[in-house]
Amino acid sequence: MDFVGTLAKIGTGTHAALYKMLGGRFMGASDDPGSVIVVTTKGRKSGKLRSRPLMHLRDGDNLLVVASAGGADRHPGWYLNMLAHPGVMVHIADREYRYRARTALPDERDELFARFVNHNKTFGEYSKKTDRVLPVVILEPDG
Repeated sequence: MDFVGTLAKIGTGTHAALYKMLGGRFMGASDDPGSVIVVTTKGRKSGKLRSRPLMHLRDGDNLLVVASAGGADRHPGWYLNMLAHPGVMVHIADREYRYRARTALPDERDELFARFVNHNKTFGEYSKKTDRVLPVVILEPDG
């Protein structure tokens, strides 16, 4: 990992820890579209719990996130962890919920991704930076 990638990883980890410690206060936490949630995955290699702050949208009872990695050519680690272990924990402000992650199917993905771009044009810029299709992840309530 390069220096910038290392700094980004430390920064997002710190953001997630502060978010959980403060119950989302002062961290932009809410259930409003485009607000930040913290998703905790189980590491596919280490088995350790990993938390990352992610912008989300709602789709009924489901939450939506995009594995954009800022338009990098590789999927973010949290997405690969979800593929290996789809059961995740989600912190929304000071509450914690169980969800099951799945990648949107091709016929779902385009419409869902367009919702992200309509809400935040940066996602469209991310998709232009890479040849990979940025996955949309659907988090469905689990229990």
